[in-house]
Amino acid sequence: MFAKSPSVSLGLALCFFSCSLFAAEPEPDAVERKLLATLAQAETEPHGRHAESQLWEYWFSQSQSVEARHLLEKGMQRRESYDYSAAEQHFDELINIDPGYAEGYNQRAFVRFLRENFDGALSDLEITLEMKPWHFGALSGMYHVLRTQNRTSLAFDRLKQAVEIHPWIQERAALPPEMWSEKYRLLQQGGLEI
Repeated sequence: MFAKSPSVSLGLALCFFSCSLFAAEPEPDAVERKLLATLAQAETEPHGRHAESQLWEYWFSQSQSVEARHLLEKGMQRRESYDYSAAEQHFDELINIDPGYAEGYNQRAFVRFLRENFDGALSDLEITLEMKPWHFGALSGMYHVLRTQNRTSLAFDRLKQAVEIHPWIQERAALPPEMWSEKYRLLQQGGLEI
């Protein structure tokens, strides 16, 4: 979901989350571009899972601050222990010391979702996507929050964006067949499981 291409797919994602006319549109750096391309081109689920794992590791490592990375780890540990209040506090601290670190917002959104603070989760996911419009975890997170709020059409739009970036994302089976991309239709006709 939140945790853990792209020429055409990445371009589509960037179109949905454009910045103001005067601000530069965010773009992935060279390493991220390569990882996203590997993910988008994965032809099997194991290859897709491996590429996804590499992207998560890269995103987790992107803070320039050792303290911020430590707070990220502590927040995730507290979340794994179901101590959502403490986890959110760690993510709050992380965001305070490194407000430009997209993963801090994404991880706090996950905890806020678990605490049923859906508006707070959406706000954090929007910030994550302003920084990284290609963040499939934030897009799938939006899908979950919006579905919980019975905003089904918008939820499926976000899931479709996530699937275009990450063809093997766990939630892909929830996407209605009429929303599948041409790539998925070909995979289905070829008998391959997506």
